[in-house]
Amino acid sequence: MKLALMGISNSGRTTIFNGLTGQDAATACYAGAETKPNVAVVKVPDHRIDQLACVFKPKKITYATVEYMDYLGLTKGDAEQNGKVIDFLKNADALVYVLRGFDDEHVAHPLGGVDPVRDFDTLETELLIFDLDLTEKRLLHMEEAARRGKPPHKDERSAVLACKETLEKGMPLRCMEFDETQKLALKHLTFISSLPVMAVINVAECDLKSERSSAWQEAIRERTGRFTLDPMTPIVLSGKSEMEIARLPREEAAEFLKDLGVDVSARERMIKESYQMLGLISFLTVGEDEVRAWTIRNGTEARTAAGKIHTDLERGFIRAEVVSYDDFIGVGSLAAARAKGLLRLEGKTYIVRDGDIIDFRFSV
Repeated sequence: MKLALMGISNSGRTTIFNGLTGQDAATACYAGAETKPNVAVVKVPDHRIDQLACVFKPKKITYATVEYMDYLGLTKGDAEQNGKVIDFLKNADALVYVLRGFDDEHVAHPLGGVDPVRDFDTLETELLIFDLDLTEKRLLHMEEAARRGKPPHKDERSAVLACKETLEKGMPLRCMEFDETQKLALKHLTFISSLPVMAVINVAECDLKSERSSAWQEAIRERTGRFTLDPMTPIVLSGKSEMEIARLPREEAAEFLKDLGVDVSARERMIKESYQMLGLISFLTVGEDEVRAWTIRNGTEARTAAGKIHTDLERGFIRAEVVSYDDFIGVGSLAAARAKGLLRLEGKTYIVRDGDIIDFRFSV
């Protein structure tokens, strides 16, 4: 899972990147200062893995991971830099809008003042402009091909026209319902506004629970509610505080969060939301050699999930022995789960659930 941070220049993207990853990437107070992308892979916190490791005492513990990416900020009127940003975003599975909500006279705001709602609209508009340009270029290419005697496939033309109509209404493609025919027809095109999005408002520590932060959240929720039944509620965080927390030992970090009046770190909140946004879950494998979390899409069948571990398991799938994490913890061992009938045998079409502990049986 790759999450790309994007925002207006001087929004605090790299500070938040450091808070999410524990890295020490250089931050700057002027647009265009960064030249190379910041990329880091971090472990997904999972209390289930921690608990199972205590039970099995494995030689190896493997958490699921998420990759965070950070690059240049968008700058008004700089088509070259903004083009680089858009190209960078094409590698992401989802986007994180970083919206500036902090005042700092030493850090200029490119748009003249702090307004996360305006910045949200600006980011949305940039993506819509890129995608609309892509649809127009694609339609023009199809018209030219038709004049040369190579008419486009009707499904693609119809799908691109539908995208263009949606974008002209100011609606991002992530809010559009695509059928399977449209998905197949558009597979070769990279529409940035089709990527799932979460937003974070980067505020000063004193504004973590302020009225103006709540007002910004509600305003953005109303905006996204125009196009979807599941409107976006931004996460409010303090990038500076999160960067400090990331550098502390676990016990001290917990105390810091407690002092802030926050239950969990922004990293944990963002990872949880990103899993929900992308429709991801984790199943677990256990043993003396390794306790591990495997990330799959919700709705994945057992045979396909087995292939996540190794293609041989999918090819030679026989059955899956499954027990839920909660049932396992309730009885304390696989033997007890089997004795109580909590360890089930499931076939290849079984839909894997979040937290399932699975042992795949196969023959090749």
